[in-house]
Amino acid sequence: MYFDGALNHDGAGAGVLFISPKGEQLKYVLQLLFKVTNNAAKYEALVHGLQIAITFDIKHLLAYGDSKVVIQQVNKEWECTQGKMDAYCREIRKLETKFYGLEFHLVPSDDNVATDALSKLGSKWSIVPPGVFVQALNSPTVKMEEEPPQSPTWSQP
Repeated sequence: MYFDGALNHDGAGAGVLFISPKGEQLKYVLQLLFKVTNNAAKYEALVHGLQIAITFDIKHLLAYGDSKVVIQQVNKEWECTQGKMDAYCREIRKLETKFYGLEFHLVPSDDNVATDALSKLGSKWSIVPPGVFVQALNSPTVKMEEEPPQSPTWSQP
């Protein structure tokens, strides 16, 4: 499975590409209709890809993405310190339990061109070619933790 997310001036989108051992392909485009960062768009793609794999009863999965941040966070090489990324990491941990074998691999952007194109289709509301599944998301997949309100700091001159 390959995944990617895109954030640009037109909007945000995510793409997921499954390639079976026989070479068969399933393509998914997600239109993200909420405020999102580039990393969050990539996490949305990963979460949805894992959820789709679970519905197909896939038990062994290799997941490839070109985001060093996302791959190193899900591989527990980097900490998920921000509330939003931490929520995505927790969701990935829950989904991991549904697999017997799940590996996350960093790939160069040049090896992720197909999912990059899918994510851009979602972000630009482009016409999606036949054979590509499309889903619009109105809110994040994970519940975001609210940032605590900042209390004003008073200082005397």
